[in-house]
Amino acid sequence: MKQALQPEGLAKPQPPYSPVIVSGDLVYTAGQVAHDENGELAADDIAGQTRRTIENLRTCLAAAGCGLEDVLKVTAFLNDMSDMAAYNEVYKEYFSEPYPARSTVGVSLPGGLRVEIEAVARRPT
Repeated sequence: MKQALQPEGLAKPQPPYSPVIVSGDLVYTAGQVAHDENGELAADDIAGQTRRTIENLRTCLAAAGCGLEDVLKVTAFLNDMSDMAAYNEVYKEYFSEPYPARSTVGVSLPGGLRVEIEAVARRPT
């Protein structure tokens, strides 16, 4: 059984997907990007986009009753792999040891996007 959530304060997606799916105690987020609540790009640089993207991820997790500390796995997509060091600096502002498992993939993102992040979390009992 699964439940789809549309977090308050997050732009409703135009394509056919759910921002958050909850199944039992597991929470899956769709890839989040640096869009504000109106669907507009909130920053141009990698640091600003990473911050906004993780804040959007936090909003998704909160809608499911958990937080960044409950994240088990992160998958990140970077438009330019030379942004990795700056991405990691911001990432460490939000996640602490023991860090979630993580994969980072270089991709081509549309519309000025530099980063997209999705996560899997376990809701606290």
